[in-house]
Amino acid sequence: MAKPNVINKRELIHYAKQCLVESGIEKFTLRAVAEKAGVTQGTVYYHFRTKEQILVDIVQDICESSWEEISQVNEGIIKQSLQSAKSRCREDSFFHKLFFTLMVAGFNNPKIKDHLGDILINENMALSENLKKVWSKSPVDGVSSDTWGILFNAIVDGLAIQALLNRNFLVDKVYKELEYLFKGLTIMLAEEDNK
Repeated sequence: MAKPNVINKRELIHYAKQCLVESGIEKFTLRAVAEKAGVTQGTVYYHFRTKEQILVDIVQDICESSWEEISQVNEGIIKQSLQSAKSRCREDSFFHKLFFTLMVAGFNNPKIKDHLGDILINENMALSENLKKVWSKSPVDGVSSDTWGILFNAIVDGLAIQALLNRNFLVDKVYKELEYLFKGLTIMLAEEDNK
């Protein structure tokens, strides 16, 4: 097996993203990644054994980058999180097309399923931790911050499905109202704390 040239895994992921954006998932190949990066196919195979592995790593890279960026925000973390999610909620969403395509593949491929499951767990935990920065306790008795994280992650993914399948989906309206929901829960919690 070829040894990696002067390129690392993260750089290959960068080139793979470019290939996906330019050609789409259907025409994505490891050969195209190698050509885009200016390396041999063996170099790509050294880092990624399969096409699916690089696609899952792209999803993971996007998620980690997004949460890293959001975690840097001190004020308005909920608003920033919603803006980040909204920016990927489009009919032509590269990220969600990739994520849902891999999710379907994961139904028959345990490795993909496990890797995507780990990504979802990390996203749920990141959401939960960010909610703890805003809410001193849960706005609803009996609902943990972990459950709130899972629920809001499910809402965001559900909205992405809506946007992918319905070109008339009102993304701006729905996200504005989702922000109102967060504000309402936060106000409700503050009023309860002041009693």
